[in-house]
Amino acid sequence: MDAKRRQISVWLAGAAVLPSIAVAATQERPDDELRRILLEAASASDSFTDRFHAEVWLTDMSRRLARQVKNPDERIEILTHVHYEAQRAELEPELVLAVIEVESNFDRYAVSVAGALGLMQVMPFWLDEIGRPGDNLLHVDTNLRYGCTILRHYLNKENGDLRRALGRYNGSLGQRKYPNKVIDRLTRKWFKV
Repeated sequence: MDAKRRQISVWLAGAAVLPSIAVAATQERPDDELRRILLEAASASDSFTDRFHAEVWLTDMSRRLARQVKNPDERIEILTHVHYEAQRAELEPELVLAVIEVESNFDRYAVSVAGALGLMQVMPFWLDEIGRPGDNLLHVDTNLRYGCTILRHYLNKENGDLRRALGRYNGSLGQRKYPNKVIDRLTRKWFKV
């Protein structure tokens, strides 16, 4: 086991004893509707309209992601999963990329002080809430499935108000710092082609 994964394992073991206040820091505590939606999303198993669209989008976004993710194969893996999960959740993939940049800066092994995990910094309590404790939030596809589903739920809950939905996602509803950061990244770096 490499040093980074060993460090994560040690941290995760210690994170289990964090107070419940810290656990609720990133996303709101679950409600029944979101619990149901997440369970359906976690259980579900192509997002591009055609090969040309895939090549253009992946090439463009890969260039933009090169600074954070040096390995081109890893970039394409992340981008392919982002596009698929964003489309599945009816989100713009560029919005998801902006959220990931702000949340984890594309570190798939990121762990926040509150215990949020992975690219989209999903809180692990969701696994127990929907009865899927074996899901691994450090896996790119799993993390994106949960994160995109949660973000879509908050957008629906806020009637499409992106700032309020982002505030809910981050646990900072009513504050502007986090939504402004994501929207800044969206408009300056991940703008739609």
